Formats: sequence, structure tokens, C-alpha cells
Amino acid sequence: MLMLAAILLPIGAGLALYLWQPFNRRVRQDYVLGAACLTTLLALFALFGQGSGTPLELLDLGGGLRIVLRVDGMSRIFGALVSLLWPVACLYAQDYMSREGRENRFFAFYLASFGVTLGIAFSANVLTMYLFYELLTLATLPLVMHGMDSKARYAGRIYLTYSMCGAALGFVSMVFLVQHGADLFQMGGSITVGPENQDALRLAYVLGFFGFGVKAAVIPGHKWLLRASVAPTPVTALLHAVAVVKAGAFAVTRITWYGYGPDLLRGSWAQWLVMAAAIVTIGYGSYKALKTQHLKRRLAWSTISNLSYVLLGITTLTTAGLTAALMHMVIHGVLKITLFFCVGAIHVKLHRDFVPDVEGCGVLMPVVFGCFAVAALGLMGVPPLAGFSSKWLLATAAVECGNPLGLAGAAVLILSALLTALYLMQIVLLAFFPQQNRQLTVRVPKQARRDPGLAMTVPLMGLAAVSLVLGVGAGGLEQAIVGLMGL
Repeated sequence: MLMLAAILLPIGAGLALYLWQPFNRRVRQDYVLGAACLTTLLALFALFGQGSGTPLELLDLGGGLRIVLRVDGMSRIFGALVSLLWPVACLYAQDYMSREGRENRFFAFYLASFGVTLGIAFSANVLTMYLFYELLTLATLPLVMHGMDSKARYAGRIYLTYSMCGAALGFVSMVFLVQHGADLFQMGGSITVGPENQDALRLAYVLGFFGFGVKAAVIPGHKWLLRASVAPTPVTALLHAVAVVKAGAFAVTRITWYGYGPDLLRGSWAQWLVMAAAIVTIGYGSYKALKTQHLKRRLAWSTISNLSYVLLGITTLTTAGLTAALMHMVIHGVLKITLFFCVGAIHVKLHRDFVPDVEGCGVLMPVVFGCFAVAALGLMGVPPLAGFSSKWLLATAAVECGNPLGLAGAAVLILSALLTALYLMQIVLLAFFPQQNRQLTVRVPKQARRDPGLAMTVPLMGLAAVSLVLGVGAGGLEQAIVGLMGL
């Protein structure tokens, strides 16, 4: 029952907040943080407590269709990432959203999205996952459209259109899985495959890959993520680091390894196609990040590229590739939420949103730009920081997967790492080493010449410290993933 409680608590708390509409900001802050932290405790007990692997059937729809919750290795990795980062995001958002307005509505949907994302993590079969996957679109749409101006409304329409198209493809794939006996997710595949319908199932898998992959921003379903950058930074941070894009990668992993199974796909045209899509997205996303001058959009292109790192590891169809993909999913979540929080702090304190405008600002916000530098070096893959180990394991798995596209994948990973160094270090160098010793402090209001308050800097420093720990302890993280997954 803890699984159900962890899902329903934030959804119910969000609904109550929406109806309550408190005027006292301190009361709302305590309420939101309390609900988020309690949800985290419930989720962690559900994930790692005794009897956590027992299925919980919520509803029998007949015809073999059931809504079921269960915890397994994948649930523990994704659920722990979501549970630990969401309260941190809530703390950061308290200060940030005080300038945005409509805080009651914002935090109502922010909490509800927490519960829905946990529902995806706890899903025991494809029908349950699909249900929560669709609910995630509905829960996050008001967050994307929070500003309610023309840009926000347009971003919401794009997000909804892409999500609906992806859901349609995912639904077709789900039907094939259910028809071929995929009652519960099972490592290695859960369907019965006959020689006469293998190609039809591979086609259904490809539809599911690109359908669920919309939220993972794989080309051609990536443009919504760029438009969603108009949302407040606490929203984009969770979209890019925890909730939506990671839910997409999680769903692709489920249908690949727990639905259709690697044996059906390995060496087939389906594997070639999805690997090629991941490789193209990695290279194109890194190139566009370098060319983009808007800070949040640059990070959005970076997310598009890095999520396909995860998809590349998954589509190698090897346990080494799966391990590396899950490592990068965790590491990227921590690093990318740090980078977005830094960009949000720059926007709040200095009102600067473009790369050239941060020149010389490192002296004005040393904590923020210091944390940005740590996360940037990690995402670049500078040893021994966090991103190095996952990228190394991904490249090694790609080369050793036995697919000729693996070599191309490894080459693109190296190219992407170089481009990542260029588009992130450009920001760091401009901030700390302005050209011709230009001093920009005279153009910044005196009251803005400091880092933001503790509600924003504490999460930043904590996340930067975690990224350092993940780098030093990358071997332990790898072993933990292997143990949880039973690989």
C-alpha cells in the first residue's frame, strides 16, 4: 500500500492546495515542502522496504487488462532519482516562483506531477505505465503554460500536440504487447513470439520507441522541449532532469528490455533504425547547442543530445549498454538540474538570458557560476567527475555490441563530448575571464551584485556536491545499478 500512498499523497496535496488557495506564502511553503518530503519518505520505503516486490492490483478491467503496481530494479533506480530530487526542486522553486505569480496553481500541479511520475516508476505492466504516462502530460501542461502569455500558450499547444502524437504511437505498441501476453513487465521480455509475426512485432516496437521517445526528445519528436523552455526554470529543470524526459527514457527501456525483449530485436532492422535515430539525435543536439545563444535553449539542446546517450545504451541490447545508460540517466539528472538552477538564478538576479550577456558576471555570482562550472565539467566528462564514467561505459558498450552502428555511436559520443566542452565552457570562461578585462559590474544594479538567497543557493551547492560524490563514487554507482537490476 505504500506505493499507492506515495502516488496519491502528492496528487491529493496538490488538489487540496488548488482548492485551498492560501494567501500566506510561509504557510504555502511549509505545506508544499512538507508534502514533498513526506512523499519522498513514503516512496523510498515503498522502493526499498520489505515486500516491495509484491504486485498490488488496483483494478481488473477484464480481458486480461489490469492496473497493477510493483517495484523492481528499474523502479528503484528511476523512483529514487525522482524522490530525492523533487523536494530539492520544491525548495528552489519557493524563492524563484515568488517573482512569477500564481504560486498556488503552480505548486498544486508541481506536487501532482510528483505523484504521477512515481506512478510511472511503480507501473507493473504497459497498460499502467501508459495510463500514468498520459496523466503526466495533463499534469505538466499547466506548468509549461504557467505564464499564460502568447509564447506560453503556443508552447503548451506544441507540447500537447507532440505528446498526443507520441501517445497514439505508444498505444499501438501497447496493444501489440498486450495481445502477445505481456501481462507484467519481465526482464528479458514478456511476450510470446512466433516466427510468423516477428516483423509485425518489430514494427510495433519501433512505433513504441518513437511514441514513448517523444518525451525523451528523440528526433523527430524533440521540438516540444525547446518550446517548453519558456516555462519558469523550476519547471524546465524538472522537465529536463527528472520528470518528463526521464519518464520517456524509462518507458523506452521498459518496452525494450521488459516488453518486446532484446532477443526479438537484436541484429534486426528495428535495432538498426532506433540506434541510428539515437546517434543522429546525439550529434545534432550537440551541434545545435553550440549554435544557440539563449542559455535555457542551449541547455535544452544539450538535454536532447544527452537523453539519446541513454537511448543509445539501451538500444545496444547488451547488459553493459543498459548499465551505462542507467548510470548516465542518474548522473545527467543531477548535473542538468544543477545547470538549470544556475541559469534560473542568473535570470532572477541579473536578468540575463543569453550567453554573451554573462561576460564578467562570475565575480557577481561566485557561488552560482562556481556550481555551474562544476556541473559543466561533469557533463563534459572530465575525469574523475561524474559524466566521465558513464560516457566511457557507453562508448565501450557501443563498440562491443556487435552492431556496425556501434562504432558510429562511439564516434558520435566522442564528437558530442567535444561539442559539450565548447558550448558549456564558453559560458564559464566568459563569466570568469571577460575579454580585455571588461568589468560589467557598473552596468548591474547594486542590489543585484550577489548570489541569490539560501533557498536557491543551498540546493545548488548540495547538488554540486552530489555531482562530485557521484564522480568519485562512480564505481559504487555502477555496482549498485548492476545489483538492483540483477545483471
